[in-house]
Amino acid sequence: MLHGRLIGILHGLIGVVLAWAYWPTLVDSADRWYHDPQYSHAFLVPMFSAYLLWRNRAALIEASGHPRWWGLGLFALGLGLRYAGHAVYLPWLDASTLLVCLAGWAAVAGGWPALRAALPAILFLGFTLPLPFRLQIALGGGLQTVATAASTYVLQTVGVPAVAEGHTIVLSETKLGVVEACNGLSMLMTFFALATGFAILIRRPWWDRALVVASAIPIAVAANVVRISVTGVLYDAAQDEWARVVFHDVAGWLMMPLALGLMFAEIAFLRRAIVPLGRPGRSLPGGSP
Repeated sequence: MLHGRLIGILHGLIGVVLAWAYWPTLVDSADRWYHDPQYSHAFLVPMFSAYLLWRNRAALIEASGHPRWWGLGLFALGLGLRYAGHAVYLPWLDASTLLVCLAGWAAVAGGWPALRAALPAILFLGFTLPLPFRLQIALGGGLQTVATAASTYVLQTVGVPAVAEGHTIVLSETKLGVVEACNGLSMLMTFFALATGFAILIRRPWWDRALVVASAIPIAVAANVVRISVTGVLYDAAQDEWARVVFHDVAGWLMMPLALGLMFAEIAFLRRAIVPLGRPGRSLPGGSP
C-alpha cells in the first residue's frame, strides 16, 4: 500500500512539473493553432492521441505495476533539451521536448511495456509541433513550384492557353498567382496527420500502412493542383467571379474530401492487390493451400 502511494505521489509530482514547465509553451501552441490555418488540425490531434491510449489501456494497466526508475533519466533529458532550445531560441525544439518528457513518464509508469503501448499516442502528438522555420520555407517554396508547373501542364492538356512564369500562371486574359498561402502546405500538414491516423487504425500489413502514409504527399499536391487548374479553367471562360469563389471558398472545402476519396480508393486497391499470406479461405494458384 505504501509503495503504491509513493508511486502515485511521484506521478502527481511529474504531472505538476510538466504543467508548470510547459504551460507557456502550451499557451503559445494553442494561439498558433487558432490563428495559423496550417495548424488548425492540431486541436484534434490530442483527442486522437487520447483514443490511442484508451485503445492500448489493457497493456498500460498490465505494465503499470512494474515501474522503472530509468524513465526519470529520459524525463531529465527532455527538460535539459528544453532548456537548450529555450537558450538558443528554437521554438520547435522547445515544444518537441514535451514528447521526450511524456515518453519518460510512460517509462516511469511501466518500463518498456508501458512505453511501447504509449509510444503511438506520444509520437502522434508531433503533428501539433511547429515546423522549423527553414524547413517550412523550403517546403513552401518547393510546393509552390510544383503546384505552378503541374497546374500549367493540366491547363495546357485540357486546351487552356497557359504559361508558367515563376509562381504565376499566365492565361489568355489574366494572370493566376500561386502565392504562398496557396502552396498547399496547410493542406499537406492536415492530410498527412489524417493519413497517419488511418494508417494506425486500419488492419493491414505494415507495408500497406507505410504506403498510405507516404502517399499523403502526392495526394495533397494533386488536390491542390486540381484546385488551381479548375480556377484557371473558370478564369479562361471569363467567369471571374466564379473563379474567385472557387479559388478562395469552395475549393478550400472540397480539397479535403477529394484527398480523402483518393486515399480510400488507394486503400481499397491495396486490399485487392495485396492479399496477406495465411488468410483463411485463400489458396495459391494451382489449388495449393
